[in-house]
Amino acid sequence: MSLLEEGIASSAGVGISATRPDGKEKARGDFLFSNDLSSEDMLWGQTLRSPYPSAKIRQIDFSQALAMEGVHAILTADDVPGENIFGLEHPDQPVLAFDMVRYVGEPVAIVAANHPEVAKRAVDAILVDYEQLNPLVDSQEAIEAAPIHPEGNVIRHLVIKHGDPDATGNIVVEGEYEVGMQDQAFLGTESGIAYPSADGGVDLHISTQWLHSDRDQVASALNLPDDLVRVTLAGVGGAFGGREDVSMHVHLCMLAMHTGRPVKMVYDRNESFLGHVHRHPARIWFRHCADESGLLVKVEAKVVLDGGAYASTTSAVLANACCFSVGPYSVPNALIEGWGVRTNNPPCGAMRGFGNVQTCFAAEAQMDKLASALSMDPVELRLLNALKTGDTLITGQKITGTAPVKEVLTSLSEYPIPKGTQGNILELPGGTGRTTDSSHVKRGIGYAASIKNLMFSEGFDDFSEARCIVTDGEVSIKSACVEVGQGFVTLVNQIVEETLGVPEAVILPVDTSIGSAGSTSASRQTWMSGGAVLKACEAVIHSLILELRNESGVEYERVGLNLIPKDGSDSIEIAIALRGRNFDEHVTHRHMPTFPLDQNGQGNAHVSFAFAAHRAVVDVDEELGLVRVVEIATSQDVGRILNPVQARGQIEGGIAQGLGLALLEELVLADGKIANANFTDYLLPTAMDTPSIEIAAFIEQPEPGAPFGAKGIGEPPVISSTPAIVAAIRDATGYELNRVPVKPEDIALNGL
Repeated sequence: MSLLEEGIASSAGVGISATRPDGKEKARGDFLFSNDLSSEDMLWGQTLRSPYPSAKIRQIDFSQALAMEGVHAILTADDVPGENIFGLEHPDQPVLAFDMVRYVGEPVAIVAANHPEVAKRAVDAILVDYEQLNPLVDSQEAIEAAPIHPEGNVIRHLVIKHGDPDATGNIVVEGEYEVGMQDQAFLGTESGIAYPSADGGVDLHISTQWLHSDRDQVASALNLPDDLVRVTLAGVGGAFGGREDVSMHVHLCMLAMHTGRPVKMVYDRNESFLGHVHRHPARIWFRHCADESGLLVKVEAKVVLDGGAYASTTSAVLANACCFSVGPYSVPNALIEGWGVRTNNPPCGAMRGFGNVQTCFAAEAQMDKLASALSMDPVELRLLNALKTGDTLITGQKITGTAPVKEVLTSLSEYPIPKGTQGNILELPGGTGRTTDSSHVKRGIGYAASIKNLMFSEGFDDFSEARCIVTDGEVSIKSACVEVGQGFVTLVNQIVEETLGVPEAVILPVDTSIGSAGSTSASRQTWMSGGAVLKACEAVIHSLILELRNESGVEYERVGLNLIPKDGSDSIEIAIALRGRNFDEHVTHRHMPTFPLDQNGQGNAHVSFAFAAHRAVVDVDEELGLVRVVEIATSQDVGRILNPVQARGQIEGGIAQGLGLALLEELVLADGKIANANFTDYLLPTAMDTPSIEIAAFIEQPEPGAPFGAKGIGEPPVISSTPAIVAAIRDATGYELNRVPVKPEDIALNGL
């Protein structure tokens, strides 16, 4: 039986806080990110973007710009060699707008020049004659409004019917909730470089999350076969979903092939906000019904996600939002209806948490409201309704893996609560501004719990390829798995040491010369690409045993890191047996199949699930509307911890993003235009804003079928941290606070 089948391993490679192979380079500033790339004879690319959210394009005049010294090319939609359309899940977005623009920032033309400033001046000199139209910016109006896109406004309408539609309970609570538009706010903006090649193809080096999806979309737009578009991963400065979609990819390649020279592009921060998707804003209505003991009887919901101008991953995000809308609780009856719609707002797509964030905020507020109506402790209510292995979700799918919801809640509720400020003014909400009078400060405590699906869903052919190459005992690993900071490069070495006993592997360049590893998203790469690397290493061991048998006639059995001969002679270490030998094993790893939801939203659409709970402690100056988050504690279902320090890093980072959504982060839109597309006005939590983060418990219950029993860790921390913080503010103030981010005026002016 393989380690993959057992879900468990025995040596020191996995389970320890192994050192990141790229850690020292990044700490010293020596690591090459995509914006560090350069080439001799390189040109610079720049994009002309629409200033309007909705307008017809009457004419484009770039004659004056093209005549400028140093300008080598100006390309428009007429110059797209292939299909002038792309899209991550569904192609509906033009590479360059040709008849109309549908959001502020939509690319209209691209420029290549010998200097970035020349390219910018050329872009400014292009004259576009627009006929402005009235933009559609309200997501609820979009459901019935005149279409702004040939395919209509509704990207997906999903209904989930579960149990008895007429069921009800004696205790009923309702609420309307809203989630603002959050940005991934990665530190490294979009950048890349494209090289034209002698064979008529192109080599693209870019920061991304999914090499093969990028390649396929670029090849279609360039009218090239896939093998003439070669994509290589350049150093990624953060992603969080914002690099899943194509941004400058096709533009770079078009300019490089047109000019016959390498072309580099780097977005500045303002353009980055325009150049990638964001978290979907949401409007959500809930009705929860329970009996007098607190058992949930029925949940109803209506969910509207604003997908912006184009589809991106809206369909899948909506599915997550609806499938897990009731949270990690057993609900016998449900009626959930969701819409993902197009508007003339900026496009929205993948962001950490992927739909679960929006509905978790609303559903957990409902659970607190229900607890209040029942005069019941909020944690007790959650424990009473907690999912467990064998339970059925509202999609009709039975949980066959681990579901330690009660364990995460219980361990968290038992964790000590921090003491008060004890009069230290620097610990008050006003901080060093000394604006807070301690007599105005109220403390609040809030809890929230969450569920997150792992891997791709609804019948997607989800797989990952890997090669394990052994050359005289030295091991190299080839995979297209994108390292965005999550630590896959560390895990590769741990797996190699765990299986082969070789302490360090060479990780070969990440590119499209090997089959796809899928996207670094959906909490899937530890399971999928980790599983592929594990299978490839085990295939090497199998080939080694066959080779030894052919040489000696002796059968060997693998025990840990040793091969035990069945003739009773001495065992041999696998690492030693590999010396002087060469192997090259190429494998593909898939998870169990999933299936699309049917017309009633029923089906085995998901692979596995992870659970988390958060507790926030806040101090609130109600008079000024200031909030200081004192502590956030968490317990998380992890399957099995493969690297404790990296697990903690993922949790701390996710909680910081949840804090941002709760109190600070929102892209403010005015008639479709982002009003704060910069880090001066788009507020991110700093080290001074981030509270003490305590891990009450890692709940380790190995997941059947998962490599080493491990579950993805990256997304759950962001999902229930936001509602826990807002619940704590409600506890301190008594205000409903049904929208995030919570602003000072929402507290200070509440009821006025």
